Amino acid sequence: MRETLTTNRILVGDCVQLMRDMPAGSVDMVFADPPYNLQLNGDLLRPNHTRVDGVDEEWDRFQDFETYDRFTRDWLSAARHTLKDDGTLWVIGSYHNIFRVGSILQDLGFWVLNDIIWRKSNPMPNFKGRRFANAHETMIWASKSKDSKYYFAYEAMKALNEDLQMRSDWTLPLCTGSERLRDETGQKAHPTQKPESLLFRVLMASTKVDDVVLDPFFGTGTTGAVAKRLRRRWIGLEREHNYARLANQRIAAVEEVAEPELLEVTSKRTQPRVPFGNLIERGYLKPGTMLFDNRRRHIAKVRADGTLVAQNHLGEHKGSIHKVGAAMQGLPACNGWTFWHFQKEGSLAPIDVLRQQVISEKH
Repeated sequence: MRETLTTNRILVGDCVQLMRDMPAGSVDMVFADPPYNLQLNGDLLRPNHTRVDGVDEEWDRFQDFETYDRFTRDWLSAARHTLKDDGTLWVIGSYHNIFRVGSILQDLGFWVLNDIIWRKSNPMPNFKGRRFANAHETMIWASKSKDSKYYFAYEAMKALNEDLQMRSDWTLPLCTGSERLRDETGQKAHPTQKPESLLFRVLMASTKVDDVVLDPFFGTGTTGAVAKRLRRRWIGLEREHNYARLANQRIAAVEEVAEPELLEVTSKRTQPRVPFGNLIERGYLKPGTMLFDNRRRHIAKVRADGTLVAQNHLGEHKGSIHKVGAAMQGLPACNGWTFWHFQKEGSLAPIDVLRQQVISEKH
């Protein structure tokens, strides 16, 4: 009998033991923001001798690298136990720890998909002037194995990036202003609170509505807050009672997206296939219509059978919109739907506009 998993809650205690007690293969994604083992010695002071509010908590202190590596192997192994075969793991860190974490997770069988650079748009300066200003952190995105059929919302990421492929360097600000949780004295409630914009992108990229997201170092609940808003189920593990209390208060105030359909990610791969010839059959384009690229450097003529004919310095080219588009550019492949444009009210529009009209008619 399969064990049931209760979600949308915080469990207080040691994350390694809590994950070992969870049902195997029960979560879709793990986001981990573990201690960085910053190895800070003494206070960090600004040029005016005021103290920088950095990380000096006991949970970030380890006796040596061997101790930290053992801790890392333990929690990664436990996280792997909870993860579904097609699930993914995200781990964020800095130069202090991310290379050690990456080596260990590969040793455990995880397969690295990307390393993402979070470039901070408002980083803390280097006050001593002895090193470069540390302006980024690194996230490792990994599947459970090389053969995992993991989920990636390619079209959603492209849409978020103004219809350009999302790259592996993300420029996002630190958590500041009203988003930053404060304690009763006005001090930061948690020294390493991550911005919601970062978790929004992570969750949109690698999870779907109703997926289960596990955060073993929950802190003040950024993962849970964003997961709730995006209608993902979540589980937070946190050993500090005060952090758990603040996280519960924070998440209780979050409103999830009211209309689930607004969270649906449409992939072009799942859209109905529309042959170019359908546009001619329906009268959207006529035989003899001239098509152009967006700069009018290449011209092709529409044929009645749904193929194109064009000519350049290499000769005449006949075939599909994709084949002719590639030949005119001297490329091995081309997406003819976005490459070719037709004349519409004095300007050029991609023929993909007409394809979308056909798709809408079929629905």
